Amino acid sequence: MKPITGSLVVAIDGPSGVGKGTVARAIARSLQWRYIDTGAMYRAVAWKIQYEGRSLEDEDGIVVVAKNAEFEMRDRGISIEGLDVTSVIRTPEIDNAATAVARIPQVRALLVARQRGYAKVGPLVMEGRDIGTVVFPDAAVKIYLDATPEERAVRRSKDPSHGLSKVGEIEVIANALERRDRLDRTRHASPLTTASDAKVIDTTGVSIDSVVRRVLKIVNKQINKG
Repeated sequence: MKPITGSLVVAIDGPSGVGKGTVARAIARSLQWRYIDTGAMYRAVAWKIQYEGRSLEDEDGIVVVAKNAEFEMRDRGISIEGLDVTSVIRTPEIDNAATAVARIPQVRALLVARQRGYAKVGPLVMEGRDIGTVVFPDAAVKIYLDATPEERAVRRSKDPSHGLSKVGEIEVIANALERRDRLDRTRHASPLTTASDAKVIDTTGVSIDSVVRRVLKIVNKQINKG
């Protein structure tokens, strides 16, 4: 997959629970650029597979769904085939299904091509797990957000979109996040990793507003260089 040279993209990568979505949306609003959540695309495909009653073992069927999928990406939502799936894709079940879908090389190739296509119509802020390493290795700015496992689990437990809010569930959530990270870091296609030229920001104990300010400072310095 050939990269798009000169793409005006802010790539924000990192594992779950580090605030990627909140930070990326804030940066996009500040710059008045388009925001794309690539994880939602994999989740939407996973949801469509289950909606159609297909098996996650049916890789050929999953590839067909990914190839034919029509996405509508919005600041806080996503539709697939005209169906708004914004809320239904944020569940532990879809977390697991999306991880399985994302491990299929042909699916990643298809969705990466879609993701690159978004940059052809204007600058954007894109978040995911392989944006700065695979989707846009030539991105204008690469940010990698991270946090301790404990911090990430607490944040996810407080996220109403995942339907988990009880403190007693934190250990369960932490184990689920650890499993997903392990699978994403060891998958053959586009593993979760830090780009060598990315700015790494540890968000542990740091407010979202502070993280946004720091990222904006990096972005403004980089895109105004020269």
